[in-house]
Amino acid sequence: MTTHQAGETVEYTVTFLEMTVRPSYGWPATPAGMNGALLKSETPPVWYFRALYDAVGRDYAWTDLHASEDTEIADWLTSPDVALYSLIDQGWPHGFFVLDWRAGDSCDLAYFGLVPEAVGRGLGTWMLRTAILTGWAREGVSCLSVNTCTLDHPRALIQYQKQGFTAVRQESRKRLLTRDWTLAES
Repeated sequence: MTTHQAGETVEYTVTFLEMTVRPSYGWPATPAGMNGALLKSETPPVWYFRALYDAVGRDYAWTDLHASEDTEIADWLTSPDVALYSLIDQGWPHGFFVLDWRAGDSCDLAYFGLVPEAVGRGLGTWMLRTAILTGWAREGVSCLSVNTCTLDHPRALIQYQKQGFTAVRQESRKRLLTRDWTLAES
């Protein structure tokens, strides 16, 4: 593991992926031992989204939205073409995903992830397949997109590809860290 300090600039690669055909797999069975539910939020408050964003993204240097105004996030979250789903089990959020259909015939899996305490319980593949099929369930969708980067979980790219996404381009970027961050090794 490599630790980087707040104030340090790190280089990373963003991979953009697409899926242009609905996958042939069906809706996944609920993982063994999960007694919770995947709930769609109705007009979620910004504080709730920010809490999920930080809980999931803290270990992966998710800080982009920290600079966004609450009104900007609220407008996005309350759009009829944006949906936030939370995985609640044992009475607390285990993860979330956001689908964004604002581009018309395309759906973007804008955010996806589990909190650290939920990783390794078989929830990730189940939730990702559910997110993908939910994105495709809207009438007229012809493409599903997602992006990940080398700051994310080391298996994120592989998992997206296993579920049917294909990499279409990559970009090199730099980020100034706003807090200490440890790069997880694959």
